[in-house]
Amino acid sequence: MYKIETHLHTTYISHCGWLGAQAIIKAYAAAGYAAICVTDHYNRECFDYAEIDLTTPGSKTEDFLLGYRRLKREAERYGIRVYEGAELRFDESDNDYLLYGFHHALLADPDAVMRGGLERFVPAYRADGALLVQAHPFRKKCSPAPAAWLDGIEVLNLNPRHDSRNDLALEYAQANRLIMTSGSDCHRPGDEAKGGILSDTLPEDSFAFAQLLRSGKYSLIKP
Repeated sequence: MYKIETHLHTTYISHCGWLGAQAIIKAYAAAGYAAICVTDHYNRECFDYAEIDLTTPGSKTEDFLLGYRRLKREAERYGIRVYEGAELRFDESDNDYLLYGFHHALLADPDAVMRGGLERFVPAYRADGALLVQAHPFRKKCSPAPAAWLDGIEVLNLNPRHDSRNDLALEYAQANRLIMTSGSDCHRPGDEAKGGILSDTLPEDSFAFAQLLRSGKYSLIKP
């Protein structure tokens, strides 16, 4: 069985992330993980922190994926696969959404994406073929989005500093027949390798990883 992390942040883009590429990869290699999906925060605070100017022309996706690229380079020494992901927050609320299997054009204009809100983003991400999973929907200041706008729910968020009320997330996912995921929500030392999924197959890339989640052919890593 392959261990795969679904929810992880780096210090390069996420202002709340403390860990660099070497520390992350060493910890996950020691814990026996075969792959990691980097889901750095895609919100205004983090773009400011990373000094990504949203007012200039051109796609911002490559700048946003700095953490992914650094982890990918470091991971080559350990034989760990690294997938592209993102944790989106729109201007309208404090909700967070994990995005998997997207093409770069989908996130090229962060200002438009964040101003547009979730409802406007739904047809765009579905036309792109991406997968959207709401992270920790019952955490303080968060609320579950309409199930019809989502593909899945993070039913096990294992960050030790938050009460994500995972029991309510599980109930919501089951009631609405949504994809279910588990994730470490790794930010700091001690957060590593708490959650994720177990799979008999190891996806080749980010798009295959999203397809694995759609298939349901995996189990959740639990505490």
